[in-house]
Amino acid sequence: MSSIPHWHRTHIGEHRVPVSIVVLFVIVLQLTLPSELSLPFQNIICLIELLLLLVLAIASPKRIHLHHSPTRAVGLVLVSVMTFSNTASAIKLIIELVTAKIQSAELLLVSGGSIWLTNIVIFSLWYWELDRGGPGARAEARDLHPDFIFPQMSDPNYAPDHWHPNFFDYLYMSFTNASAFSPTDVLPLTRWAKMLMLIQSLTSLMTVGLVIARAVNILR
Repeated sequence: MSSIPHWHRTHIGEHRVPVSIVVLFVIVLQLTLPSELSLPFQNIICLIELLLLLVLAIASPKRIHLHHSPTRAVGLVLVSVMTFSNTASAIKLIIELVTAKIQSAELLLVSGGSIWLTNIVIFSLWYWELDRGGPGARAEARDLHPDFIFPQMSDPNYAPDHWHPNFFDYLYMSFTNASAFSPTDVLPLTRWAKMLMLIQSLTSLMTVGLVIARAVNILR
């Protein structure tokens, strides 16, 4: 029996395509936000995001099986730009809610839901990019100490040989953290992971709480 944990072995790497599709989904959501909630140069930001995504697709079009620092840097820049854009929209949404400028419950719910969904995807990308050094480093099994512990990692009987988390696992974790406002089945181990989940829970709670409260007030 190998002393190496079953989740800490080298593997063939994750496909780039599913992640690219999710990023494209976020870009569409950002483009369709009303002007009141988007930045004046939103189209330029979305174009930058699209170009960065294209660079990643060219650099690793199939599987992410190796840790490549320049490619990972581009990925982190992409997530940072997406975070900046969505944070600005979330702040503008909160200001609109507090000042009661939005009078349409439908617009409020659709826009708030769009920002909330974008927030889920962005945090899932942060988790995916940072956990154990990123997808390439995980494929090479570089770092023994995980930042997140999934149920399959705690007991090999819960998963097949060579199980490893992929992007969908981080997306699921992000969704449950945003909807439950706390970790569910995946536990953060490092301080940065705990802080990131705390920030996501806080922003999700503020967005959902204020949107629902304002929408109910308008409908009444």
